[in-house]
Amino acid sequence: MGPAAEPAGAGHTVYGRNLAQVYDLVHRERGKDYRVEAEAVAAAARRHRPDASRLLDVACGTGGHLRHFAELFDHVEGLELSEPMADVARAALPGTTIHPGDMRDFRLGTGFSVITCMFGSIGYMESDTELRLALGTFARHLEPGGVVVVDPWWFDETFLDGHVSADVVTVDGVTVSRVSHSARRGRASHMDVHVVVAEPGAGASHFVDRHVISLFSREEYEAAFRAAGLRVEYLPGQPSGRGLFVGVRT
Repeated sequence: MGPAAEPAGAGHTVYGRNLAQVYDLVHRERGKDYRVEAEAVAAAARRHRPDASRLLDVACGTGGHLRHFAELFDHVEGLELSEPMADVARAALPGTTIHPGDMRDFRLGTGFSVITCMFGSIGYMESDTELRLALGTFARHLEPGGVVVVDPWWFDETFLDGHVSADVVTVDGVTVSRVSHSARRGRASHMDVHVVVAEPGAGASHFVDRHVISLFSREEYEAAFRAAGLRVEYLPGQPSGRGLFVGVRT
């Protein structure tokens, strides 16, 4: 599920095309290691399915993890709701199928041995009902004995209310500043990310990237996995600091 973005002073729009273009640049330069995370997910999946060969990355974004999954599995595909994000992924991974679709109700007509959902994207589910819909959809696309690996958002009890983060990166003459502020409102985290992109000859552009991400508890995640017919375990800590949920189709 793609977050939303808007130019400063403009009305609410879908994830901006130019914001999608700087998305990976910012996260890569601020230290996100997509390869290490992909390897950790592959290892977690193969503990239960050593012969896993077909992977679907749900909410694949611009393909940051998918490009590394392609080195670890024989066949990979992605699914992404945001058209600008999916376009960047297709350009980065020619020959790899990136399906348009919503994690709550996609129908691809094929099965996979591993389904992943990274970067806390599962948190864009707005309720326990939507969380269960998504995990049920994942389970229906699993081969017998297949594995779902989910990188969750922060739990209600681990979220840092009022957290501020700031980074400035420069790559190939393009400078991007990113300042975020997160606040708890009910059972959701509201994060405003201010992004300024400056390029010689083009000036500076300002976007506000707004995220509303649900603060499900560990117990709510585990109950949703079980409701989807998945035997679930939680691996705390790595790779993102939020841990991983691993569900096996029974």
